[in-house]
Amino acid sequence: MATHTPKNILITGAAGFIASHVANRLIRNYPEYKIVVLDKLDYCSSLKNLLPSQSSPNFKFVKGDIASADLVNYLLITESIDTIMHFAAQTHVDNSFGNSFEFTKNNIYGTHVLLEACKVTGQIKRFIHVSTDEVYGETDEDAVVGNHEASQLLPTNPYSATKAGAEMLVMAYGRSYGLPVITTRGNNVYGPNQFPEKLIPKFILLAMRGKTLPIHGDGSNVRSYLYCEDVAEAFEVILHRGEVGHVYNIGTKKERRVIDVAKDICKLFNMDPETNIEFVENRPFNDQRYFLDDQKLKNLGWSERTTWEEGLKKTIEWYTKNPNWWGDVSGALLPHPRMLMMPGGIERLLDGSDKYDSGSSEFSGNSKQDRMVVPPPKSPPKPSLKFLIYGRTGWIGGLLGKLCEKQGIPYEYGRGRLEDRSQLLADIQIVKPTHVFNAAGVTGRPNVDWCESHKTETIRTNVAGTLTLADICREHGLLMMNFATGCIFEYDAAHPEGSGIGYKEEDTPNFTGSFYSKTKAMVEELLKEYDNVCTLRVRMPISSDLSNPRNFITKIARYNKVVNIPNSMTILDELLPISIEMAKRNLRGIWNFTNPGVVSHNEILEMYKKYINPEFKWANFTLEEQAKVIIAPRSNNEMDATKLKKEFPELLPIKESLIKYVFEPNKKTSA
Repeated sequence: MATHTPKNILITGAAGFIASHVANRLIRNYPEYKIVVLDKLDYCSSLKNLLPSQSSPNFKFVKGDIASADLVNYLLITESIDTIMHFAAQTHVDNSFGNSFEFTKNNIYGTHVLLEACKVTGQIKRFIHVSTDEVYGETDEDAVVGNHEASQLLPTNPYSATKAGAEMLVMAYGRSYGLPVITTRGNNVYGPNQFPEKLIPKFILLAMRGKTLPIHGDGSNVRSYLYCEDVAEAFEVILHRGEVGHVYNIGTKKERRVIDVAKDICKLFNMDPETNIEFVENRPFNDQRYFLDDQKLKNLGWSERTTWEEGLKKTIEWYTKNPNWWGDVSGALLPHPRMLMMPGGIERLLDGSDKYDSGSSEFSGNSKQDRMVVPPPKSPPKPSLKFLIYGRTGWIGGLLGKLCEKQGIPYEYGRGRLEDRSQLLADIQIVKPTHVFNAAGVTGRPNVDWCESHKTETIRTNVAGTLTLADICREHGLLMMNFATGCIFEYDAAHPEGSGIGYKEEDTPNFTGSFYSKTKAMVEELLKEYDNVCTLRVRMPISSDLSNPRNFITKIARYNKVVNIPNSMTILDELLPISIEMAKRNLRGIWNFTNPGVVSHNEILEMYKKYINPEFKWANFTLEEQAKVIIAPRSNNEMDATKLKKEFPELLPIKESLIKYVFEPNKKTSA
């Protein structure tokens, strides 16, 4: 049996869940080994996971990305690294369905950078690549023998596909360049410190809050669960006894259905499973079963030590004592979490990290005292949310700031102009936001007719500026909430007026009557290429402030004549708070941001007369008559708000929302 005694180990991703347990174990058990941790501190990692090692003389932390070839080469050379344990990866399957390119970048490209650095430096004695059981694909339900290390790889989701791709690179570098590689494929791991997007910590935190436990599908999916300390011991064994060129499954034959996991957690919290478990929509291709043959690893001397009952109890005790370890995790606790993967992520500094020196760069290879290389501590600590808002002088931008103040969310208005990339970069570097709201744009004063004679100015802001902001946000791993317009459609044969058939998010814009609408349709199409953008199609916005000249009700109440056509509209008092909640949930894609249903001009003015001014009178005119007094035609349509209503079931139909949020608060009472 081959043996390996490392001297200087680089562990990637060790501020994450599994790798932090491995790093802490090696630092504790082998004081003669130097352990260098490289982690970019993404949303699911925290320096607090390495607290047990913070005072150890054989520990050093470096904040950085494995995709940085210069940094990786620098570390291998200056730290005399002879062993790499490569854990760093995007791992949450749900996220991979919505942001698969980020998984390719992290899991394949990042691994390739490491391998190339190993080839160039020529000093690595062991490269342990951490993969997953999901690369095997789904195991037959009636299979009695698990997948062994030579089984075919048949990944079924973007996450497992990137892990399988990374494995192929590792194997190729082993064969082509003689790199001493070892690959591991593990079952599900649970225990303290795990970010609660994963099943067990999510269920525990939800149970602690007295909320129901959501189960994808019918809960019959089978998984095998290993306690984190047993897995850390497995890596300790593979590090010292694993054979170069071999693959090792890290697994257990003790399988559990997801529904049984939920029931076990309910039992430990004295909750009735019948009333505290809910079945939700299944995720795409949720593999029924993963089953491993772990005999090869057992032959090295490893065996599972912790029983399911003991491990689950320990895990619950830890989360009970540390309920706020991860800060605000409301987005992760949703049935279908959509955590935004951010390069450089949300920094989570060690408590007491001011005890450590921090250099001007992200790494230090000279000072022996620079064991922890972290950004200088901030006071007060960085908030879990901070918004950067563009459109300070605009109506929606101003209302967003007031909402942030009301909700206690730190925010700042952007100072840069959208078309000036350098100014936008400066804003982001100074503010350091978690989310960016774009409520800036050219709509024209007093109306969109202005855009017809100022086309280049309209393009500069509505198209070039919006794309520049989206691009910069993507570079910095930031979600951009983009307030767009639904005035890019008009009634047609497939969506006739009064039919109740509204335009959906995926429909192609068909209204080109105004140059303003053309630019908005153009930029919306281009923004589809950016997976970090949430586009909110606002229509004919209305608020309870009836003195605001931008308010649709204020506008038509001042007109001598109005057309009378049913339209979808946006009640800002109800929907702007929803936009903030959408940011918290990291929702992306296109959303029809209107209340369900339609309301006509006459219906609104009837309400105005009833609630505000009983003496109010108005007259109608036709579209043909209207065309004679305006420059550009206007959009009239119905938007299908089903998608938004499904995400926010409390959303009121347009007429009910008008009464509740606009007319009742402004109701005039007779003397």
